[in-house]
Amino acid sequence: MAIDSNHGALMEKILLQPPSPSRDLPLSGLTFAVKDIFDVAGHVTGFGNPDWARTHPAAESTAPAVSAILSGGATCIGITVMDEMAYSINGENEHYGTPTNPCAPDRVPGGSSSGSAVAVGADLADFSLGTDTGGSVRVPSSYCGIFGFRPSHGVISTSGVTPMAQSFDTVGWFARNPAILNRVGQVLLQLPDMGPVVPTQFIIAEDCFQLSSIPSNRVEQVLVDSVEKLFGGHVIKHANLRDVVKDRVPSLNSLLDKGNASQEYNIPPLTALSSAMRLLQRYEFKNNHGEWVSTVRPDLGPGIAERVWEAVQSADENVDVCHSIKTELRAALTELLGDFGVLAIPTVPGAPPKLQTDPTTLETFRARAFSLLSIAGLSGFCQVSIPLGLYDNLPVSVSLLTKHGSDGFLLNLVETLYDTLKEQVGWL
Repeated sequence: MAIDSNHGALMEKILLQPPSPSRDLPLSGLTFAVKDIFDVAGHVTGFGNPDWARTHPAAESTAPAVSAILSGGATCIGITVMDEMAYSINGENEHYGTPTNPCAPDRVPGGSSSGSAVAVGADLADFSLGTDTGGSVRVPSSYCGIFGFRPSHGVISTSGVTPMAQSFDTVGWFARNPAILNRVGQVLLQLPDMGPVVPTQFIIAEDCFQLSSIPSNRVEQVLVDSVEKLFGGHVIKHANLRDVVKDRVPSLNSLLDKGNASQEYNIPPLTALSSAMRLLQRYEFKNNHGEWVSTVRPDLGPGIAERVWEAVQSADENVDVCHSIKTELRAALTELLGDFGVLAIPTVPGAPPKLQTDPTTLETFRARAFSLLSIAGLSGFCQVSIPLGLYDNLPVSVSLLTKHGSDGFLLNLVETLYDTLKEQVGWL
Protein backbone atom coordinates (compact mmCIF):
# COMPACT_ATOMS: atom_id res chain seq x y z
CA MET A 1 0.00 0.00 0.00
CA ALA A 2 1.02 3.61 -0.44
CA ILE A 3 2.70 5.18 2.56
CA ASP A 4 0.48 7.94 3.92
CA SER A 5 3.29 9.75 5.75
CA ASN A 6 4.88 10.31 2.36
CA HIS A 7 1.83 11.93 0.77
CA GLY A 8 0.96 8.49 -0.57
CA ALA A 9 3.67 8.89 -3.20
CA LEU A 10 5.76 5.79 -2.48
CA MET A 11 4.78 2.19 -3.18
CA GLU A 12 7.94 0.98 -1.53
CA LYS A 13 10.87 2.59 0.24
CA ILE A 14 14.17 1.30 -1.09
CA LEU A 15 17.76 2.51 -0.92
CA LEU A 16 19.92 2.21 -4.01
CA GLN A 17 23.31 3.85 -3.72
CA PRO A 18 25.55 4.97 -6.59
CA PRO A 19 27.98 2.18 -7.56
CA SER A 20 30.96 4.49 -7.06
CA PRO A 21 30.13 7.34 -4.68
CA SER A 22 32.02 10.47 -5.62
CA ARG A 23 31.60 14.17 -5.06
CA ASP A 24 32.64 14.76 -8.66
CA LEU A 25 29.69 13.00 -10.26
CA PRO A 26 27.01 15.27 -11.82
CA LEU A 27 24.20 14.08 -9.54
CA SER A 28 26.16 13.53 -6.34
CA GLY A 29 24.21 14.35 -3.20
CA LEU A 30 20.82 14.20 -4.92
CA THR A 31 18.01 11.77 -4.18
CA PHE A 32 15.42 10.43 -6.61
CA ALA A 33 12.43 8.12 -6.86
CA VAL A 34 11.29 5.90 -9.75
CA LYS A 35 7.86 5.10 -11.14
CA ASP A 36 6.52 1.56 -10.70
CA ILE A 37 7.04 0.99 -14.42
CA PHE A 38 10.86 0.80 -14.37
CA ASP A 39 12.62 -2.50 -13.71
CA VAL A 40 14.70 -2.49 -10.53
CA ALA A 41 16.66 -5.71 -10.04
CA GLY A 42 15.12 -7.90 -7.35
CA HIS A 43 11.82 -6.00 -7.29
CA VAL A 44 8.57 -6.77 -9.09
CA THR A 45 7.61 -4.05 -11.55
CA GLY A 46 3.93 -3.65 -10.66
CA PHE A 47 2.67 -1.40 -13.49
CA GLY A 48 0.28 0.17 -10.98
CA ASN A 49 -1.92 -2.92 -10.60
CA PRO A 50 -1.88 -5.76 -8.02
CA ASP A 51 -2.87 -8.41 -10.58
CA TRP A 52 0.03 -7.39 -12.80
CA ALA A 53 2.41 -7.63 -9.84
CA ARG A 54 0.94 -11.02 -8.88
CA THR A 55 1.47 -12.49 -12.36
CA HIS A 56 4.98 -11.19 -13.08
CA PRO A 57 8.34 -12.17 -11.55
CA ALA A 58 10.88 -9.85 -9.98
CA ALA A 59 13.10 -8.03 -12.46
CA GLU A 60 16.46 -9.64 -13.11
CA SER A 61 18.14 -6.37 -14.06
CA THR A 62 17.66 -2.64 -13.64
CA ALA A 63 16.40 -0.41 -16.45
CA PRO A 64 19.26 1.44 -18.19
CA ALA A 65 17.70 4.85 -17.42
CA VAL A 66 17.70 4.07 -13.69
CA SER A 67 21.25 2.68 -13.88
CA ALA A 68 22.42 5.84 -15.64
CA ILE A 69 21.05 8.01 -12.85
CA LEU A 70 22.68 5.84 -10.20
CA SER A 71 25.97 5.94 -12.10
CA GLY A 72 25.58 9.71 -12.23
CA GLY A 73 25.82 9.80 -8.44
CA ALA A 74 22.21 10.01 -7.24
CA THR A 75 20.61 7.82 -4.56
CA CYS A 76 17.23 6.16 -5.12
CA ILE A 77 14.87 6.34 -2.13
CA GLY A 78 11.73 4.64 -3.41
CA ILE A 79 9.36 3.27 -6.03
CA THR A 80 6.35 5.48 -6.69
CA VAL A 81 2.64 4.92 -7.17
CA MET A 82 1.27 5.22 -10.71
CA ASP A 83 -2.05 4.93 -12.51
CA GLU A 84 -2.88 1.36 -13.48
CA MET A 85 -1.20 0.23 -16.70
CA ALA A 86 -0.30 3.91 -17.35
CA TYR A 87 -3.78 4.42 -18.82
CA SER A 88 -4.85 7.66 -17.13
CA ILE A 89 -3.75 11.26 -16.70
CA ASN A 90 -5.68 11.77 -13.42
CA GLY A 91 -3.40 10.12 -10.88
CA GLU A 92 -6.08 8.21 -8.95
CA ASN A 93 -5.31 4.58 -8.06
CA GLU A 94 -8.12 2.51 -6.55
CA HIS A 95 -5.77 -0.15 -5.16
CA TYR A 96 -2.79 1.73 -3.77
CA GLY A 97 -4.41 5.06 -2.99
CA THR A 98 -4.14 8.42 -4.69
CA PRO A 99 -0.97 10.41 -3.92
CA THR A 100 -1.84 13.74 -2.31
CA ASN A 101 -1.24 16.76 -4.51
CA PRO A 102 1.05 18.97 -2.38
CA CYS A 103 -0.19 22.13 -4.15
CA ALA A 104 -3.89 21.31 -3.92
CA PRO A 105 -4.78 18.40 -1.61
CA ASP A 106 -8.42 18.31 -2.78
CA ARG A 107 -7.35 17.98 -6.45
CA VAL A 108 -5.96 15.08 -8.45
CA PRO A 109 -2.15 14.95 -8.70
CA GLY A 110 -2.21 14.02 -12.39
CA GLY A 111 -0.99 10.80 -13.90
CA SER A 112 0.07 8.37 -14.77
CA SER A 113 3.37 9.32 -13.07
CA SER A 114 1.43 10.58 -10.04
CA GLY A 115 3.69 9.40 -7.23
CA SER A 116 6.83 10.58 -8.99
CA ALA A 117 5.42 14.11 -9.30
CA VAL A 118 4.17 14.17 -5.71
CA ALA A 119 7.49 12.86 -4.37
CA VAL A 120 9.22 15.89 -5.90
CA GLY A 121 6.46 18.39 -5.14
CA ALA A 122 6.36 17.29 -1.50
CA ASP A 123 10.17 17.49 -1.19
CA LEU A 124 10.58 13.75 -0.58
CA ALA A 125 13.19 13.56 -3.35
CA ASP A 126 15.23 16.05 -5.35
CA PHE A 127 13.97 14.65 -8.64
CA SER A 128 12.18 11.60 -9.95
CA LEU A 129 11.78 9.46 -13.04
CA GLY A 130 8.46 8.94 -14.78
CA THR A 131 7.27 8.02 -18.22
CA ASP A 132 5.27 10.09 -20.68
CA THR A 133 3.23 8.43 -23.41
CA GLY A 134 0.20 10.68 -23.77
CA GLY A 135 1.06 13.22 -21.09
CA SER A 136 2.07 11.27 -17.99
CA VAL A 137 4.94 13.58 -17.02
CA ARG A 138 3.61 16.85 -18.40
CA VAL A 139 0.19 16.64 -16.71
CA PRO A 140 1.27 15.76 -13.15
CA SER A 141 4.12 18.29 -13.23
CA SER A 142 1.60 20.98 -14.15
CA TYR A 143 -0.89 19.89 -11.48
CA CYS A 144 1.77 19.67 -8.76
CA GLY A 145 3.51 22.97 -9.58
CA ILE A 146 6.90 21.55 -10.58
CA PHE A 147 9.00 21.10 -13.71
CA GLY A 148 8.39 18.13 -15.98
CA PHE A 149 10.40 17.18 -19.05
CA ARG A 150 9.28 14.91 -21.87
CA PRO A 151 12.35 14.28 -24.08
CA SER A 152 12.37 13.81 -27.83
CA HIS A 153 10.92 10.42 -28.64
CA GLY A 154 13.54 7.69 -28.90
CA VAL A 155 16.52 9.58 -27.48
CA ILE A 156 16.51 7.78 -24.10
CA SER A 157 16.36 3.99 -23.89
CA THR A 158 13.03 2.55 -22.74
CA SER A 159 14.57 -0.89 -22.23
CA GLY A 160 13.48 -2.23 -18.86
CA VAL A 161 10.39 -0.03 -18.92
CA THR A 162 7.01 -1.74 -19.21
CA PRO A 163 5.64 -0.49 -22.54
CA MET A 164 2.36 1.32 -22.91
CA ALA A 165 2.55 2.37 -26.58
CA GLN A 166 6.04 2.35 -28.08
CA SER A 167 5.40 5.02 -30.72
CA PHE A 168 4.89 7.50 -27.88
CA ASP A 169 6.64 6.08 -24.78
CA THR A 170 9.41 8.26 -23.35
CA VAL A 171 11.42 8.35 -20.13
CA GLY A 172 10.74 11.72 -18.50
CA TRP A 173 11.65 13.38 -15.23
CA PHE A 174 10.53 15.89 -12.61
CA ALA A 175 12.38 18.52 -10.58
CA ARG A 176 11.58 21.55 -8.43
CA ASN A 177 14.08 23.82 -10.16
CA PRO A 178 15.48 24.10 -13.69
CA ALA A 179 19.09 23.58 -12.66
CA ILE A 180 18.42 20.06 -11.36
CA LEU A 181 16.12 19.40 -14.31
CA ASN A 182 19.05 20.23 -16.59
CA ARG A 183 21.58 18.19 -14.63
CA VAL A 184 19.40 15.09 -14.84
CA GLY A 185 18.94 15.71 -18.55
CA GLN A 186 22.67 15.95 -19.14
CA VAL A 187 23.09 12.48 -17.60
CA LEU A 188 20.14 10.76 -19.26
CA LEU A 189 20.72 12.33 -22.67
CA GLN A 190 24.54 12.11 -22.47
CA LEU A 191 24.75 15.67 -23.73
CA PRO A 192 27.98 17.59 -24.30
CA ASP A 193 28.33 20.92 -22.54
CA MET A 194 26.80 23.67 -24.62
CA GLY A 195 26.49 27.34 -23.94
CA PRO A 196 23.20 29.20 -23.98
CA VAL A 197 21.63 29.52 -27.40
CA VAL A 198 19.35 32.42 -28.30
CA PRO A 199 16.02 31.31 -29.78
CA THR A 200 15.54 32.44 -33.36
CA GLN A 201 11.79 32.74 -32.86
CA PHE A 202 9.37 32.29 -29.99
CA ILE A 203 5.94 31.37 -31.33
CA ILE A 204 2.91 31.76 -29.08
CA ALA A 205 0.11 29.46 -30.28
CA GLU A 206 -2.89 31.71 -29.73
CA ASP A 207 -5.53 29.08 -30.47
CA CYS A 208 -3.95 26.64 -28.02
CA PHE A 209 -4.15 29.21 -25.23
CA GLN A 210 -7.85 29.59 -26.02
CA LEU A 211 -8.29 25.98 -24.95
CA SER A 212 -7.33 26.91 -21.39
CA SER A 213 -9.68 28.17 -18.71
CA ILE A 214 -6.80 30.28 -17.34
CA PRO A 215 -6.99 33.83 -18.79
CA SER A 216 -4.70 33.59 -21.81
CA ASN A 217 -3.69 37.25 -21.73
CA ARG A 218 -2.13 36.79 -18.29
CA VAL A 219 0.08 33.85 -19.26
CA GLU A 220 0.95 35.22 -22.70
CA GLN A 221 2.00 38.57 -21.25
CA VAL A 222 4.32 36.88 -18.78
CA LEU A 223 5.96 35.04 -21.68
CA VAL A 224 6.17 38.11 -23.91
CA ASP A 225 7.68 40.32 -21.20
CA SER A 226 10.24 37.68 -20.23
CA VAL A 227 11.31 36.87 -23.78
CA GLU A 228 11.51 40.55 -24.73
CA LYS A 229 13.70 41.29 -21.73
CA LEU A 230 16.14 38.47 -22.48
CA PHE A 231 16.14 38.11 -26.26
CA GLY A 232 14.34 41.13 -27.72
CA GLY A 233 10.81 41.54 -29.03
CA HIS A 234 11.77 40.67 -32.61
CA VAL A 235 11.82 36.93 -31.80
CA ILE A 236 8.19 36.88 -30.62
CA LYS A 237 5.56 35.72 -33.08
CA HIS A 238 1.90 34.78 -32.75
CA ALA A 239 0.27 31.98 -34.74
CA ASN A 240 -2.73 29.68 -34.87
CA LEU A 241 -1.45 26.14 -34.82
CA ARG A 242 -4.66 24.80 -36.35
CA ASP A 243 -3.80 26.57 -39.62
CA VAL A 244 -0.36 24.94 -39.74
CA VAL A 245 -1.82 21.53 -39.01
CA LYS A 246 -4.67 21.86 -41.48
CA ASP A 247 -2.41 23.06 -44.31
CA ARG A 248 0.59 20.78 -43.77
CA VAL A 249 -0.82 17.52 -42.38
CA PRO A 250 -3.04 16.28 -45.24
CA SER A 251 -3.52 12.79 -43.81
CA LEU A 252 -5.46 14.38 -40.97
CA ASN A 253 -8.40 15.06 -43.27
CA SER A 254 -9.72 11.52 -42.88
CA LEU A 255 -10.10 12.06 -39.12
CA LEU A 256 -11.40 15.64 -39.10
CA ASP A 257 -15.05 14.62 -39.37
CA LYS A 258 -14.71 12.54 -36.21
CA GLY A 259 -14.32 15.66 -34.07
CA ASN A 260 -17.35 17.34 -32.56
CA ALA A 261 -17.12 20.83 -34.03
CA SER A 262 -19.83 22.16 -31.72
CA GLN A 263 -17.95 21.24 -28.56
CA GLU A 264 -16.84 24.20 -26.48
CA TYR A 265 -13.15 25.04 -26.96
CA ASN A 266 -12.95 22.50 -29.79
CA ILE A 267 -10.39 23.15 -32.54
CA PRO A 268 -11.11 20.48 -35.18
CA PRO A 269 -7.53 19.97 -36.51
CA LEU A 270 -6.15 19.64 -32.98
CA THR A 271 -9.03 17.38 -32.01
CA ALA A 272 -8.15 15.19 -34.98
CA LEU A 273 -4.53 15.07 -33.79
CA SER A 274 -5.82 13.87 -30.44
CA SER A 275 -7.89 11.19 -32.17
CA ALA A 276 -4.87 9.99 -34.14
CA MET A 277 -2.74 9.71 -31.01
CA ARG A 278 -5.39 7.87 -29.05
CA LEU A 279 -6.18 5.47 -31.91
CA LEU A 280 -2.53 4.51 -32.32
CA GLN A 281 -2.04 4.32 -28.57
CA ARG A 282 -5.00 1.89 -28.27
CA TYR A 283 -3.64 -0.24 -31.11
CA GLU A 284 -0.18 -0.55 -29.57
CA PHE A 285 -1.52 -1.09 -26.04
CA LYS A 286 -3.68 -3.93 -27.37
CA ASN A 287 -0.69 -5.56 -29.09
CA ASN A 288 1.38 -5.23 -25.92
CA HIS A 289 -1.13 -6.29 -23.29
CA GLY A 290 -4.34 -7.54 -24.90
CA GLU A 291 -3.55 -11.20 -24.33
CA TRP A 292 -2.68 -10.63 -20.66
CA VAL A 293 -5.82 -8.55 -20.05
CA SER A 294 -8.07 -11.12 -21.75
CA THR A 295 -6.47 -14.03 -19.85
CA VAL A 296 -6.09 -12.54 -16.37
CA ARG A 297 -9.09 -10.18 -16.49
CA PRO A 298 -7.47 -7.87 -13.93
CA ASP A 299 -9.33 -5.83 -11.35
CA LEU A 300 -9.07 -2.30 -12.74
CA GLY A 301 -10.35 0.97 -11.31
CA PRO A 302 -13.16 3.07 -12.82
CA GLY A 303 -12.29 4.89 -16.02
CA ILE A 304 -9.17 2.79 -16.55
CA ALA A 305 -11.17 -0.43 -16.87
CA GLU A 306 -13.29 1.10 -19.61
CA ARG A 307 -10.27 2.44 -21.53
CA VAL A 308 -8.33 -0.82 -21.23
CA TRP A 309 -11.19 -2.96 -22.48
CA GLU A 310 -12.00 -0.47 -25.22
CA ALA A 311 -8.41 -0.81 -26.41
CA VAL A 312 -8.38 -4.61 -26.17
CA GLN A 313 -11.64 -4.91 -28.10
CA SER A 314 -10.93 -2.17 -30.65
CA ALA A 315 -10.63 -2.74 -34.39
CA ASP A 316 -7.26 -2.12 -36.00
CA GLU A 317 -8.38 0.81 -38.14
CA ASN A 318 -6.60 3.89 -39.46
CA VAL A 319 -3.23 2.68 -38.15
CA ASP A 320 -1.39 3.54 -41.38
CA VAL A 321 -3.13 6.92 -41.49
CA CYS A 322 -2.01 7.65 -37.93
CA HIS A 323 1.60 6.85 -38.79
CA SER A 324 1.37 9.18 -41.79
CA ILE A 325 0.01 11.92 -39.54
CA LYS A 326 2.99 11.49 -37.21
CA THR A 327 5.45 11.83 -40.08
CA GLU A 328 3.69 14.84 -41.60
CA LEU A 329 3.28 16.65 -38.28
CA ARG A 330 6.95 16.29 -37.40
CA ALA A 331 7.93 17.69 -40.80
CA ALA A 332 5.42 20.56 -40.51
CA LEU A 333 6.51 21.63 -37.04
CA THR A 334 10.21 21.23 -37.89
CA GLU A 335 9.70 23.58 -40.82
CA LEU A 336 7.72 26.00 -38.64
CA LEU A 337 10.28 26.22 -35.82
CA GLY A 338 13.61 25.59 -37.50
CA ASP A 339 16.72 24.76 -35.48
CA PHE A 340 16.23 27.10 -32.52
CA GLY A 341 12.57 28.05 -32.66
CA VAL A 342 10.28 27.60 -29.67
CA LEU A 343 6.54 26.89 -29.54
CA ALA A 344 4.63 28.02 -26.44
CA ILE A 345 1.34 26.34 -25.45
CA PRO A 346 -0.55 25.63 -22.22
CA THR A 347 0.49 22.32 -20.69
CA VAL A 348 -3.10 21.49 -19.72
CA PRO A 349 -6.44 23.23 -20.32
CA GLY A 350 -6.92 24.46 -16.77
CA ALA A 351 -6.61 23.75 -13.06
CA PRO A 352 -6.34 20.16 -11.83
CA PRO A 353 -9.80 18.58 -11.47
CA LYS A 354 -11.17 17.87 -8.01
CA LEU A 355 -10.78 14.40 -6.57
CA GLN A 356 -13.61 12.06 -7.55
CA THR A 357 -14.92 14.38 -10.26
CA ASP A 358 -17.74 12.72 -12.20
CA PRO A 359 -16.58 10.73 -15.26
CA THR A 360 -18.45 12.86 -17.81
CA THR A 361 -16.78 16.06 -16.67
CA LEU A 362 -13.40 14.33 -16.56
CA GLU A 363 -13.78 12.99 -20.09
CA THR A 364 -14.56 16.47 -21.42
CA PHE A 365 -11.42 17.78 -19.71
CA ARG A 366 -9.38 14.83 -21.05
CA ALA A 367 -10.50 15.58 -24.59
CA ARG A 368 -9.33 19.19 -24.33
CA ALA A 369 -6.10 18.11 -22.67
CA PHE A 370 -5.22 15.65 -25.42
CA SER A 371 -5.65 18.34 -28.06
CA LEU A 372 -2.63 19.98 -26.40
CA LEU A 373 -0.73 16.87 -25.35
CA SER A 374 -0.89 15.25 -28.80
CA ILE A 375 1.26 17.97 -30.37
CA ALA A 376 4.50 16.68 -28.83
CA GLY A 377 3.14 13.15 -28.66
CA LEU A 378 2.67 12.79 -32.41
CA SER A 379 5.59 14.95 -33.53
CA GLY A 380 8.06 13.36 -31.11
CA PHE A 381 9.25 16.85 -30.12
CA CYS A 382 10.67 17.54 -26.66
CA GLN A 383 8.48 19.52 -24.28
CA VAL A 384 8.96 21.06 -20.86
CA SER A 385 6.23 22.10 -18.44
CA ILE A 386 7.21 25.18 -16.43
CA PRO A 387 5.39 26.22 -13.23
CA LEU A 388 4.08 29.81 -13.26
CA GLY A 389 2.76 30.14 -9.74
CA LEU A 390 -0.91 30.16 -8.82
CA TYR A 391 -4.19 31.38 -10.27
CA ASP A 392 -7.17 31.22 -7.89
CA ASN A 393 -4.79 29.41 -5.51
CA LEU A 394 -4.26 26.57 -7.96
CA PRO A 395 -1.07 25.79 -9.92
CA VAL A 396 -0.56 27.23 -13.40
CA SER A 397 2.01 26.17 -15.97
CA VAL A 398 3.13 26.81 -19.52
CA SER A 399 4.89 24.48 -21.93
CA LEU A 400 7.68 25.08 -24.41
CA LEU A 401 8.36 22.72 -27.32
CA THR A 402 11.38 22.53 -29.61
CA LYS A 403 12.22 20.27 -32.51
CA HIS A 404 13.13 16.61 -32.17
CA GLY A 405 16.68 16.19 -30.91
CA SER A 406 17.04 19.72 -29.48
CA ASP A 407 16.63 18.61 -25.86
CA GLY A 408 19.85 20.23 -24.67
CA PHE A 409 18.83 23.57 -26.14
CA LEU A 410 15.42 23.40 -24.45
CA LEU A 411 16.87 22.47 -21.05
CA ASN A 412 19.37 25.33 -21.20
CA LEU A 413 16.68 27.75 -22.38
CA VAL A 414 14.47 26.95 -19.39
CA GLU A 415 17.33 27.52 -16.99
CA THR A 416 18.10 30.86 -18.67
CA LEU A 417 14.48 31.97 -18.85
CA TYR A 418 13.09 30.94 -15.48
CA ASP A 419 14.41 33.70 -13.23
CA THR A 420 12.92 36.31 -15.54
CA LEU A 421 9.63 34.40 -15.69
CA LYS A 422 9.48 34.41 -11.87
CA GLU A 423 10.03 38.17 -11.82
CA GLN A 424 7.18 38.73 -14.26
CA VAL A 425 4.83 36.41 -12.40
CA GLY A 426 5.76 37.93 -9.07
CA TRP A 427 6.04 34.42 -7.64
CA LEU A 428 8.60 33.06 -5.14
